[in-house]
Amino acid sequence: MTISNNSVAKRTQLKKVLLKRVIQIGFTLPLAITSSLLLIGCDEDSDSSTTVPPTLPPTTDKPAQSVAYTYGVRPFYLVNDMDEGPLKDELLACKAQIPSKTDFSISHRGAPLQFPEHTYDSYVASAQMGAGISECDVAFTKDGELVCRHAQNDLHTTTNILTTALADQCTVPPIVDGNGILTNAADIECRTSDISASEFKRLKGKMDAANPQATSISGYMNATAPWRTDLYSQNGELLTLKEHIALASSLGMKHTPELKSPVVTMPFNGYSLDTYRQQLIDTYKAAGVSASEVYPQSFNIEDIDYWLNNEPLFAANAVYLIDDSNETAVGKIFDKNDPTTWKHSLADIKARGVNTIAPASWLLVTTDGNGKMIPSAYATQAKANGLDIITWSLERSGPLAGGGDWYYSGLGDAINNDGDMMNYIDVLAQNVGVKGIFSDWPATVSYYANCKGLK
Repeated sequence: MTISNNSVAKRTQLKKVLLKRVIQIGFTLPLAITSSLLLIGCDEDSDSSTTVPPTLPPTTDKPAQSVAYTYGVRPFYLVNDMDEGPLKDELLACKAQIPSKTDFSISHRGAPLQFPEHTYDSYVASAQMGAGISECDVAFTKDGELVCRHAQNDLHTTTNILTTALADQCTVPPIVDGNGILTNAADIECRTSDISASEFKRLKGKMDAANPQATSISGYMNATAPWRTDLYSQNGELLTLKEHIALASSLGMKHTPELKSPVVTMPFNGYSLDTYRQQLIDTYKAAGVSASEVYPQSFNIEDIDYWLNNEPLFAANAVYLIDDSNETAVGKIFDKNDPTTWKHSLADIKARGVNTIAPASWLLVTTDGNGKMIPSAYATQAKANGLDIITWSLERSGPLAGGGDWYYSGLGDAINNDGDMMNYIDVLAQNVGVKGIFSDWPATVSYYANCKGLK
């Protein structure tokens, strides 16, 4: 266990120094975040850890945290569970390596396999696991503040809003009859645009889950999958985009904000889609973050077009997110090995000015029919057209003994135990040639990347 500056006296002294420095640079963090930045990470389950002060991007002037990089036990469990072979031997030989940060490991909503997504604790955990890049999915509030939420309309499943008075402001609030029975569980919908930023900050994050058949609010909310946990759901501090930028910068991480598609009609109270697109970029500019440290993402290719036309420096790193929902040709069913089913050819996407694509991982990998994973035609054509590739999202499913779910579509004959996660990563890294992998538990990818020397 690694703890630094953990005495009350030292923390008090550091807090005074930090607050003085924040005032001097003219950038004021919310008091809760400023105080929290002084806490040093600790993982009692770690098999290997080291404390290394991160190097901040040169264009940011935010106080750095000391990060206790650690793998915890999960990567070792996965490697031990692998079938015998050269890759298992190689990964086992790295078990004594010192954990370090790597940009190949990208934090997907923090570390939501076990922490409530897009919360302070989740983001810090992802940094401690060695993720070099931190994601904030960006939505907007009623008063036009940008906040970190996976969707504009997920507050009812990812926060405690239904237990607060703010539930009455939801687009579809819960209805409880005279007998105390919840009658509309399947229809409840609460949006960030239903509330103000200050109201958003009063909420607490929880594990993303809901029971649409529930007959009580508690039954609706207490639906966490058995392979996840509520052990780390006690704090649940939500962040605005500005707060996320400050936190990620203090942790020495790069940034990958995803502009989420609005579920409201735009313009919304005079707030246009172009204003939304520009506000995301302007928030990083105002925070002094270099364009080279930001990877703006979207599933909407028109968002990428806007950035290419209006913010070319930031657009150079823009990431076009891809799955079958947005890249299936009309009248077709997406087939990763059949270009006639793709909405855009990879050549067309490259010609548009896009440099980096991020397909779902299953789009990039197929099998040879004999239980061996190989690159798909989609992956091969992406590389042939000079596109950089990152992919999403590992550790988002339950145990792989049953072959996995949507994230492993078409790979059932090659996946039969948890250890196959490492084989999957290896194919993505070595055969497909991805530049980074999003993960709900970044330690898994960090361990592989550190062992293979991927920075």
